[in-house]
Amino acid sequence: MRLGLDVRRLQAPAPVNEPAEAAMHPARTRLREAGGAIAAAWFLLCGCSVSFPIEPALFDLLVAMPGGVKRVQVKTTTCKTKDGWMVSVGRRPYSPGNRAGLVPYDPDDIDYFFIADGELRLYLIPSRALAGRVQVLLRNYGQFAVGSLRSLWPDAAPAA
Repeated sequence: MRLGLDVRRLQAPAPVNEPAEAAMHPARTRLREAGGAIAAAWFLLCGCSVSFPIEPALFDLLVAMPGGVKRVQVKTTTCKTKDGWMVSVGRRPYSPGNRAGLVPYDPDDIDYFFIADGELRLYLIPSRALAGRVQVLLRNYGQFAVGSLRSLWPDAAPAA
C-alpha cells in the first residue's frame, strides 16, 4: 500500500451463484434435437470423420468409415410400449400440408440408421436390415446395439 500498488486483483472474487445452471438437466423430450449431435459424437469417438449435409438430403450424416464414406440417417425414439422401444424408420415425402404417410427409405439411398432410444441405448443398423419397414421394435435389433449413454440421465430424470 505504501508503494501505491493496485492490489484489488489479489482479493478473493465474490462468490457467483448461478441457480439457472443448477436447474439444468437432460430430458427425454429433447432427445430428437440432440440425436444428430449424439450420433456425430459417437462416430468421432470411434475415429471417423463426420460431415453434415448443407442441403436437405435423405441422410443426416456422411461418415468416413474404414469401408468408405457412408450415408447415415439418425433416428430417436421416446415411444416405449409394453414390448419395448418403438421407432419410426420411415420418411414423409413432401406433400401439401406435409400429410403424406410414412414410406420406407430405399436401401440404395442410405447405408445405416443410427438410433438412440429413450434410455440412450445406441444402435447402428444397416439400412438393408430395415428395408421396407417404416416402424420397428428395437428389442428385435439388439445385435446392432453399439453402446449406451445412460449415464447422461440423472437418477431422477423425468420420464417425459
